[in-house]
Amino acid sequence: MNVYDSAHALARAIKDSEEYKSYKAISEEVKSNEHLSSMLQDFQTKQIMLQKSQIMGETLDQDQVDKAQELYDIMMKDPKMAEYFAAEMKISQILGDVSKIIGDAMELN
Repeated sequence: MNVYDSAHALARAIKDSEEYKSYKAISEEVKSNEHLSSMLQDFQTKQIMLQKSQIMGETLDQDQVDKAQELYDIMMKDPKMAEYFAAEMKISQILGDVSKIIGDAMELN
């Protein structure tokens, strides 16, 4: 089996996992709710802007950080959003673990 076939097999395995199925289901619920979807999009935009500033070595604007944290706190009060973020965290953990396993096997870390 070549490396690309293995990568596709891994992608299918992740897609077939309960964690991914749960993430996909809650993600669709959030996207179908205009209010939650709008809040999530606003939060993600704020988060990306902060990450760009940080990567570029700029000092983070505390007001922007506070606004993003405020929005996150508001979203976490909604059970669907809390479930969404928990599911997103599980998927991120899986992807991080897979990356670490590959890096360790190749002695990159």
